[in-house]
Amino acid sequence: MRQTFFILGTCASLVAALSFTGTNTLQKAYQTVTQGDSNQVYVPEDLEATLWATTPLFHNPTNMDIDAKGRVWITEAVNYRNFNNKPDQKLSFAEGDRVVILEDTDGDGKADKSKVFVQDKDLVAPLGIGVIGNKVIVSCAPNLIVYTDENGDDIPDKKEIILTGFGGLDHDHSLHSLTAGPDGLWHFNTGNAGSHLVKDKSGWTLRSGSIYIGGTPYNKNNQGNQKSDDGRVWVGGLALRMNPDATGLKVMAHNFRNSYETAIDSYGNYWQNDNDDQVVTCRTSWVMEGSNAGYFSADGTRYWQADRRPDQDMFTAHWHQEDPGVLIASDNTGAGSPTGMLVYEGDALGPKYRGTVLSCEAGRNVVWMYWPKPKGAGYDLSQRIDLISSFPKVDEHYIWHETGQDKRKWFRPSDAATGPDGAIYVADWYDAVVGGHQMHDKIGYGRIYRITPKGKKLTTPKLDLNTTAGQIEALKNPAINVRNLGFVALKAEGEKVIPEVKALLKAPNPFVQARAVWLLAQLGPKGKAEVATILKNNPDNQLKITAFRALRQLYPMNDLSWIPAINSITDVALLREIAIALRDVPYETSKNLLKALIAKFDGKDRYYLEALGIGLDGKEENIYRDLRPSWPKNPVQWTPQQAWLTWRIHPKTALSDLKTRATTATLPADERKRAITALAFIKDKEAALTMLELSKNQLKDVAEQAFYWVNFRKTNDWQDLLNWQEAAAAQLTPEQKKMLEWQKIMLDTLASKPDRENAAKSLAADVFGGQLILATASEYKIPKEVRPVIAEHIFNNPDRSIRMMAGDYFPRPSGKGLSINLAASFPSDASKGQKIFQTNCAICHRFGKDGKDIGPDLSLIGKKFDKPGLLDAIINPSASMAFGYEPWIIQTKDQNTYYGFIVGDGATVVLKDAGGQTTAIKATNIASRKQLTNSLMPEPSSLGLKEKDLADLAGYLLKLPATK
Repeated sequence: MRQTFFILGTCASLVAALSFTGTNTLQKAYQTVTQGDSNQVYVPEDLEATLWATTPLFHNPTNMDIDAKGRVWITEAVNYRNFNNKPDQKLSFAEGDRVVILEDTDGDGKADKSKVFVQDKDLVAPLGIGVIGNKVIVSCAPNLIVYTDENGDDIPDKKEIILTGFGGLDHDHSLHSLTAGPDGLWHFNTGNAGSHLVKDKSGWTLRSGSIYIGGTPYNKNNQGNQKSDDGRVWVGGLALRMNPDATGLKVMAHNFRNSYETAIDSYGNYWQNDNDDQVVTCRTSWVMEGSNAGYFSADGTRYWQADRRPDQDMFTAHWHQEDPGVLIASDNTGAGSPTGMLVYEGDALGPKYRGTVLSCEAGRNVVWMYWPKPKGAGYDLSQRIDLISSFPKVDEHYIWHETGQDKRKWFRPSDAATGPDGAIYVADWYDAVVGGHQMHDKIGYGRIYRITPKGKKLTTPKLDLNTTAGQIEALKNPAINVRNLGFVALKAEGEKVIPEVKALLKAPNPFVQARAVWLLAQLGPKGKAEVATILKNNPDNQLKITAFRALRQLYPMNDLSWIPAINSITDVALLREIAIALRDVPYETSKNLLKALIAKFDGKDRYYLEALGIGLDGKEENIYRDLRPSWPKNPVQWTPQQAWLTWRIHPKTALSDLKTRATTATLPADERKRAITALAFIKDKEAALTMLELSKNQLKDVAEQAFYWVNFRKTNDWQDLLNWQEAAAAQLTPEQKKMLEWQKIMLDTLASKPDRENAAKSLAADVFGGQLILATASEYKIPKEVRPVIAEHIFNNPDRSIRMMAGDYFPRPSGKGLSINLAASFPSDASKGQKIFQTNCAICHRFGKDGKDIGPDLSLIGKKFDKPGLLDAIINPSASMAFGYEPWIIQTKDQNTYYGFIVGDGATVVLKDAGGQTTAIKATNIASRKQLTNSLMPEPSSLGLKEKDLADLAGYLLKLPATK
């Protein structure tokens, strides 16, 4: 059951009419609005939500933190995407974006005071804030900035850029919020808008990147396969940790797409959500230390589209779930744009809410709440409800209205935080759209909701950090950076506070117990001894894991004497932590522990298998050499434990065994498939030759899979291992040679105008000729005299890709655009829309069982757009291109021209065209490459579609009724 609350909102007519003449105008308008209009939000029936703050107290909230006084600190993004949102058409701050402090001074449950802490030109749409003592840490790529308020007057006295070099200026996929962990260290994350070239204060350098560029005009240079100072290749989005003095920077996990925020609980667990390229595969997951989250290829040189295998569904391919070395994703949340994360550890809402994981979902107008349950070496996140939403049920989030005025969808939760009072605060960036580097609300309106128990008043406790009792109360506080105040103060007291901290091990709140464990470990030798006792004797497995993590930070890497005997441990999650801890320990030092850990593998738990793989990183050949003699001589007789372990570590010494398993007809097909996959991840010449041999195998499934892997791997990992094809210059056909002659005439200023126009016409009507025209146009060398002739004919070129790309350089013959408003005004005929889709769209897009997986899947497009939004995307396909579908034109040295999406980049560039065909091009053979501004999706006018056609198409895709 759900409980309805009426929340004050905005009035569309007033919003549209506002002009930016000053704060007084905004204040007067919002006072009028809040007196006359209302919206609904829904929370569980035992909770209630109130509107705690609205604009003009603040604007566009991207992230928030709450201090010990209960004040909410907001990072604003008024200057969000000024390259895409003209400052003269919306609210804009010439002096930079701001950090704003909001306060409820009279205790009535609503903010009544706002002050600007800082406004800084270095702040361009900052995405994160952490208030830790007198330091305010703001995440705004390329910088992690610390503002220090030394005298407590809410004005920064010092500004320091403690880290710099993060990619993603004015980009959603950039540097995100920082928080103090239960270990006293600082934890934060960044998206995949690299490259990230960051040196910490001790000189350690992070070098991380991927194939991804774009999203902003500033994100032009990026590449995968870069090694950091730890010798490892980190790619994509990163979870990071460091000391408060900005030394000791460490990658905790990598290869996210854009995990907007990583939440850390008091046990030290990481939780994240991640958005996708499509509209069907977002995820919420527990994160294992050292893990690969699976968005790009492992080296960051290829998108998931390039790696997608013929039999893989979208979710499996998108997150590389069948690749060895990739962490299993917990919950497929489908369509959306996930944002802030929170673990609620308070008691104020009642016992059933304690320990829940919150995931803000701006695209779905909801904050989800999970009850994570330990499952083997990982977690089960299948239990999920709506904590707060602008729709009564998750199934009813998409009640579309053709007018586009459904303000319920303007609820865009960007972050959630726990206050020191135990309430949950939710920040709402109120806007008609989410993503696409745009904003439609021109006044920067925002809201903050406060969620409390129904009928119960919560108050902010007064904390006295000058006494041990006050410091203990601060450590117990549910607000994450408030409890850090207690941690720091108690740590400074040393061993003398051990009795008070130890008493917390009996606290009724288990998260408080975990915080005590972390703190005890840092209270000198006596405290460390207490934690060792917890690791050995405490019956609570979660506290044992916490104790292990806390002690691990205190011992030298090669000192394993403190680790409990493996045979005495029954909890697989603790075994997981031990395996992870061995990653950087040399083999001879760690081999006995590793063998004992492997013996505990049940042959099923993928989380535990991945932990073993992390611990065996760089030791794969050694462990296989030592284990293999004790296994059955015939690999067909292997146990599931042995088969899975070999798949995960895939050492080259296992080639013969894997070949045997791959070609044995008596083994189940999925076992053969796993052996073939393991072979495909061995970077060795013999593996390539073995796969070539398997491609001719009599078993059809083996031959087909091997054939795929040969053709795939010869463009990346195996490219230089064999001479895959004799290099020879391609011979031009007579027709192509004729096109080159026409090109010379077209460009010859001494030729007659009729001859040049005839040449241009001939080129524009031919596929190879069209390629030559576009290659010339990309270099801005098309003479203006022939441009009208080309424009008249090139949009009828036989090649669809050429017709699409031509829009980048030549005006379409229709001469006018289509009206979104007119299209939206027509009633929709879904049956006609289906025919339009099948004729014009199915060649690239899938909708249900119809169409192809070339462009984004549209099956759940209704969960992202309403009718006007979808029409805008159709009529203006280049205005907001989906991530990973930015078009490129590549010209090779042998005078060939290619168009499409780059799905792999490195020594070989892999291009996927509008027909779904991939072409592998050696980077050394590329003469030029250019990212185009127009989408590969054609403008509907070029297909002969009118406004009524588009209304019908939208009706089909959104499943709208036939009439308004």
